[in-house]
Amino acid sequence: MKLILDVENTVTKRDDKMHLDPFEKDNQLIMVGCITEDGKEHLFHHETGFDGLQELLDSTTILVGHNISYDLMWLWECGFKYDGDVFDTMLVEYVMLRGQKKPLSLEACAARYNLNTQKKDTLKEYFKKGLGVDDIPKEELSEYLSADLNATKELSDELYKQLDSDEHRGLVNTVAHTNRVALTLANIYKRGFNVDTESLKKVQSEFEKEKIDVEKRLSSQVKRLMGDTQINLNSPEQMSWVIYSRRPKDKATWLNNFTPYMSKTDLQEKIQDNSEIVYKTVATKCMKCYGSGFIKKIKKDGTPYKNDTKCPNCDGSGYLFTPTNKVAGLKFKAPSAKWVSANGFSVNKNMLGILQRVAKRNKSDEAYNFLNDLQRLSALDTYLSSFVEGINTYIKDDGKLHVRLLQHRTATGRFSGAEPNMQNMPRGGTFPVKKVFISRWEGGLILEADFAQLEFRTAAYLSQDETAMKEIESGFDVHSYTQEVISNAGQKISRQEAKAHTFAPLFGATGFGRSPAEATYYEQFTKKYKGIALWHSRLAKEAVTHFKIKTPSGREFAFPDVSRRTNGGVTHFTQIKNYPVQSFATADIVPLILMDIDRRLNGYKSCVVNTVHDSIVIDVHPDEVEVVKSIIKDTNNDMTSTINEHFNIDLNVPLLLEAKIGKNWLDMQDVM
Repeated sequence: MKLILDVENTVTKRDDKMHLDPFEKDNQLIMVGCITEDGKEHLFHHETGFDGLQELLDSTTILVGHNISYDLMWLWECGFKYDGDVFDTMLVEYVMLRGQKKPLSLEACAARYNLNTQKKDTLKEYFKKGLGVDDIPKEELSEYLSADLNATKELSDELYKQLDSDEHRGLVNTVAHTNRVALTLANIYKRGFNVDTESLKKVQSEFEKEKIDVEKRLSSQVKRLMGDTQINLNSPEQMSWVIYSRRPKDKATWLNNFTPYMSKTDLQEKIQDNSEIVYKTVATKCMKCYGSGFIKKIKKDGTPYKNDTKCPNCDGSGYLFTPTNKVAGLKFKAPSAKWVSANGFSVNKNMLGILQRVAKRNKSDEAYNFLNDLQRLSALDTYLSSFVEGINTYIKDDGKLHVRLLQHRTATGRFSGAEPNMQNMPRGGTFPVKKVFISRWEGGLILEADFAQLEFRTAAYLSQDETAMKEIESGFDVHSYTQEVISNAGQKISRQEAKAHTFAPLFGATGFGRSPAEATYYEQFTKKYKGIALWHSRLAKEAVTHFKIKTPSGREFAFPDVSRRTNGGVTHFTQIKNYPVQSFATADIVPLILMDIDRRLNGYKSCVVNTVHDSIVIDVHPDEVEVVKSIIKDTNNDMTSTINEHFNIDLNVPLLLEAKIGKNWLDMQDVM
């Protein structure tokens, strides 16, 4: 039996965040609504009880809902059981949009099919008054829930019809895969990842101390570079003055003065015409406000205004800044007209990295250290706000962070996250925040199984590039090769630094904005992996011909406005190259193996608690360490056949899981 389901629950506001989950102690399930296959509606209210709901679930073979994993979470936490199939109308619509980003609310999805979703907005009036779902009269809440249920039913009927059409029939397997993954992610969310709060406090203290030290160094450097000019380290505009020693005369028209392909001479002339040189300044006390920054204005009747007024002479700073004849800042030049036309005097992360490499090449230690500190300050701000504060905010009374993994936020199907977004965690094994995650069991361990070079192996399979396939079979160290090419071209780098470049061309990156030595590698990549380059060309042709591209799993990506450029290239070429690799690797293969491992762990205490990028994290019970290792080994041995059978393909490139284990998620040792 097919069952349409929706729930209504209370919401808790804590730490200025809205918490909708059932793991919040004050939250409560208020109503559950269902529509059976014969069209009969069932509404259960907490005041009258939920008798009969489990019987409906027991007879259900497919559970339908909009964001159904959320509803399941509430059912599970309230003691109800369901382990059958699901049909999530939100995820199905997401797949059918083929990578195009459009709103996925129930109302938005229904509106695209001209379905009737009209309902009274009476609940909004209650919410405006500060009332919760539990304060709303049962009759009005029932009416609201009934409207959502019927909208979901209409939408699901339409989506089933669409999947049976010629246009969308090829997406059936992707829809089924996506829905199966949703159940696994819901279980991961339910389990939670145990947090050592004392360790979190130590990490926070270390970040805060380092941030103070970095800010002191930057302030000292800014003083040396800018004189007395006041600079806010958190202002991108002001930091651009420091880095480029120029400021636009008119920000509103700045970008319109540049075209991507103008000559370097024209670029510099435009910059000179449309920007001003920034000079060091000397500060003198403002005599109108006597250094206070404010003045008392007098009314016509001779009495002063209640509040002081910002001094117009010094604009509230208390000081006047007189320019000297010395140019301020680091005096970097914008790299190209193409860059300026897109970014202006940019100080984003990517640009700072490019400028840092320029500083290193020019042996400018001052500029290199300044840019390094600036990037570190930005990183520390992110670590403290997104991770430390995020974990503190969303950790529950059970001591766990219930990791939300979302399938519908990215164009490719790669997981995103929320509350907080753990998918933004820096790659590599040195991120201190990882040490706060520990086993839920005394003496338990954390195991992380990580795919080795997954994107490169995926690209090798998709393109059938002979060179790449031979290198994978032989165990060729591609990162050392990248290091060698760039170093031989005149820029000595480490193997670790080379990793940032090795697979970048797979995701659409080019030599633009790179150093000459780095650009050499990007040129060599295309020459070396001719099969990948030819495959990219085939993808471009497929997109221009059919306005979409398709992966071996059946997943599709639409490019409705793709066109040929005058130079022979195509629009959206970065996405056309990027989507198949990233999607097949992280939206298809990783989730499939995640489900496989989760299935193999069924019946054991050890369980999957997270997945980040292309890794799978397991909380290992102390009595099951060898069992879990064996499961990972078996998964490795069966991986090719698992993938081939599921997607009906012939994967002729070996994939590999590498595993490490330890007392926390950071301090780990290799086990295979």
